[in-house]
Amino acid sequence: MNAAVCADVGSTYTKAAVIDLDGGRLVAAASAPTTVGTDVLHGLDAAVGAATARAGVRDLPWYVCSSAGGGLRLAVVGYEPLVTAQAGRRVGLSAGANVVHVAAGRLGAAELAALRAARPDVVLLVGGTDGGDAETLTHNATRLAKARWRVPVVLAGNVEVRDDLHALLAAAKVPVTVADNVLPRIGVLAPAPARAAIREVFLRHVIGGKKLSRGGRFARLVRAATPDAVLTGVEVLADALGGDLAVVDVGGATTDVYSVLTPDERDSGPGREVAGTLWRARTVEGDLGMRWSAPGVVRAAAEERLLTPGEEEQLAAAAAVRAADPGFLPADDSDRAADRRIAALAATVALRRHARGAATGERAGRDLRDVKLMVGSGGVLRHAPAGDAAAVLATVLTDHAGGWPLPRAARAVVDVDYVLAAGGLLAADEPEAAARLLRRHLGGD
Repeated sequence: MNAAVCADVGSTYTKAAVIDLDGGRLVAAASAPTTVGTDVLHGLDAAVGAATARAGVRDLPWYVCSSAGGGLRLAVVGYEPLVTAQAGRRVGLSAGANVVHVAAGRLGAAELAALRAARPDVVLLVGGTDGGDAETLTHNATRLAKARWRVPVVLAGNVEVRDDLHALLAAAKVPVTVADNVLPRIGVLAPAPARAAIREVFLRHVIGGKKLSRGGRFARLVRAATPDAVLTGVEVLADALGGDLAVVDVGGATTDVYSVLTPDERDSGPGREVAGTLWRARTVEGDLGMRWSAPGVVRAAAEERLLTPGEEEQLAAAAAVRAADPGFLPADDSDRAADRRIAALAATVALRRHARGAATGERAGRDLRDVKLMVGSGGVLRHAPAGDAAAVLATVLTDHAGGWPLPRAARAVVDVDYVLAAGGLLAADEPEAAARLLRRHLGGD
């Protein structure tokens, strides 16, 4: 069989799947606890060994993504908060990063201290459209050079000074990678080069630097941060189906939303977003999750007026139990009902925020009305009875009380087999297999 192994090393579990590349189908899957406390290869080898044994195959190529050790922590330093800094933030999210800090304007002592305190794995240094302002970008690069900055930097600003600033940073022994400007012109957002550069830096510097494994084997195996692989999978699925789609991924600590929209020619007029529109986007809601962040779900839902006072009190107690014990497992119907309700609220609030554009800084928000496919993901949906998962997504898709531009007639499906990450991992080397896999398991083929 012409097959490959796709594996995701998550914060809690490592999941592995054997994919038939000719048929584009999932052959076997397995999971094992992620062994961050010892060496993540122990859990990875266990998961892959179990999956390949079930498939009756061996010696397959491996495609691995990882969010272990906190994933990719990114800081953005830009010129103006509503333009280049915001554009950089959107690009960072699309690269699968957890954007932990955004600074705009000239870095002073206080700003540099705040940047250090955020403990980023990578800094995305942007500023000025091509041919526009160069002084702020030059100042910030010079400041990092003089500060003996040692965290990797991706330089993706004004092309007119980029080469000089690359030389300046390199001479100061700052690890620096150059990419094309994220905002070459006002209203034109070009994420692909910077996204690729961030991925390269993540693989070259960050994975090894997190000390997740002894030796270099794990760093050689990993091809992407997990959210980056998932967004690539979402893009492949959207291209294969030829329509708008959205994904809501409810995790223990965060809820991520991905969407792929058809570019609107009207977004080129005077009212367009000055920081550009990212038609393939990801947002991260760090206060919405099933375990660590469960209390944040209750607070956010109350602010959105989605709860009655009695329900708020009841769910707050359930959320506190889950936050205190991230390994909490439902023991009875009452526990399962609470999990179902928390998941529905997390997904609803996250999609509202994504549609409003608050998390991406888009003034006009993201118009999700033409989304034809809504994919649910995350353990709470994958492991729930089919009826429970369907009920969660139905709650999301019937939420029109606030007038947000949410899907009007979307088909709902759950990524039960966890193929979005696998499809994203295979996309570069095996594009046809990736498209077939995603269409078969999520597209209704």
